[in-house]
Amino acid sequence: MKILPFKIPRTEDVSFLVQNDDEPHLYDTLHQHPEIQITLILQGSGTLFIGDYIGEFNEGDVIIIGENVPHVFRNDKMYYEGLPELRARALSVFLDRKTFGERFFELPETQEVADFFVRAKKGLKIGGKAKEEISILLKNISDATGIDRLIKLLEILRVLSRSSDYVFLSNHIMDTDVQEADGKRLNDVIQFTLNQYHRPIGLEEVSAIANMSPSAFCRFFKQRTRKTYVNFLTEVRISKACNYLQEKDATIIQTSYKVGFNNLSHFNRKFKKITGYTPTSYRRKHHLIA
Repeated sequence: MKILPFKIPRTEDVSFLVQNDDEPHLYDTLHQHPEIQITLILQGSGTLFIGDYIGEFNEGDVIIIGENVPHVFRNDKMYYEGLPELRARALSVFLDRKTFGERFFELPETQEVADFFVRAKKGLKIGGKAKEEISILLKNISDATGIDRLIKLLEILRVLSRSSDYVFLSNHIMDTDVQEADGKRLNDVIQFTLNQYHRPIGLEEVSAIANMSPSAFCRFFKQRTRKTYVNFLTEVRISKACNYLQEKDATIIQTSYKVGFNNLSHFNRKFKKITGYTPTSYRRKHHLIA
């Protein structure tokens, strides 16, 4: 069985699914599905995992997730505190290679879409003009029916397949032949890390979450994610720091301690290495300081 396989609840009277999520938080279990997923974040923020990528997601983001790519959208902690004014809203389209028929995407005229499907296996974040166009089309497709809905989907695929306004999220096409038990271990480790990143975490403690010895856990985690757990934990902390630094009243030193660093210079080095910015220049980029 695949890593926490997820069945998209598509009925027999539609060829692809348009899903509107409006919940306290988005579905937060590491999973994969054979459908390509095109998602617009309408409201909410948090941490995104796609393949070996860890980063933040925010309102307005357009994210593409390829076939059978492990992923999870984990909203920020405040979305789990039962505050009625906080909602996580997303609009997603799920389609597969047979949506328009068995061999539709093998036609010469659809080759550019087939190429896009291959790029999507690394996960994509859409930007620029394409992001604006896709956002509008996704909102329109939600209300469309019949052949109009199919036409809107083709328009979305046309824009995505021809655009260069995107960045790859994952560095690798991830191994999808992962057993379900291993997927559960990974999910447990991810959830534990997201809840405890703000304090020291040793390999003994996290390997116990996976019910493995530290040495076996290190091998397991590296094989499944192509990174060490220490690097993974650091990336989670820096992703959270990016969120905190976008708050005007959060100082850099407060942020470093808040995300689990006990040394400011170490935090600054890791932040620059992962984001390409110093914490100060990152805040300037987001127009939070003069």
